[in-house]
Amino acid sequence: MRFLFKLYNRHFSKHKNLVNKLRPLLGFTPVNISLFKLAFSHKSNNSEKSYAIRNNERLEYLGDAVLGTIVAEYLFKKYPSGNEGFLTKMRSKIVRRKSLNDIGDKMGLDMLLSEFNTTKLSKSMLGNAVEALVGAVYMEKGYNATKKFVIQRILRNYIDIHQLEELDENYKSQLLEYCQKNGQNVGYKVVARYKFEKRDRFKVAVLIDGVQIAYADDFNKKSAEQTASSRAINQLGINVSEEEPA
Repeated sequence: MRFLFKLYNRHFSKHKNLVNKLRPLLGFTPVNISLFKLAFSHKSNNSEKSYAIRNNERLEYLGDAVLGTIVAEYLFKKYPSGNEGFLTKMRSKIVRRKSLNDIGDKMGLDMLLSEFNTTKLSKSMLGNAVEALVGAVYMEKGYNATKKFVIQRILRNYIDIHQLEELDENYKSQLLEYCQKNGQNVGYKVVARYKFEKRDRFKVAVLIDGVQIAYADDFNKKSAEQTASSRAINQLGINVSEEEPA
């Protein structure tokens, strides 16, 4: 029966164009088309007066949890001698918002999002769509097939795992270490909080000895602090590698 549904979706359904765009991404022909349409529907399309859930937030929530579990298992098996701290950092590097946004961009999800959304696309919508897509695959195929999809279609195609091993993006830690060596104090301050895409967004400034050096905006305060720290490092011309002890 599923074979007949797949055949119909691929050749006769009114959504056959969507199905044939999804097949190279997924590695299979989806049966529940409405599920995958929902994965690319952003909440900004909902009417303020509508109480029906017709966006990808729930799939994003599910996909976030499933993706985190799959990545954790993948790293656990790939690095049998890796300690908890190393595995946690590696997982964070893979599932952080910037990485997911980049993955969504490389997957070409902007083309699919543009079909189902009237609002202007943002970077964060790409990462959200990656999570929602994982959630949709999980609902359609179950855990084992989703694990295969994530590892073969996402991790191996869009993540350079060995490059991530060497990547240190804890900019707060780097800036703090530099300032401590130079007898300076680092602080962070939320200078603004506002609504963007119906979500709270934070503008955070990084201060050194009370002087604002840089700032950044993000939906998450910790992410904004990291970005502001990165900008401060660049602005101050700090070469982190030269600051490390010999």
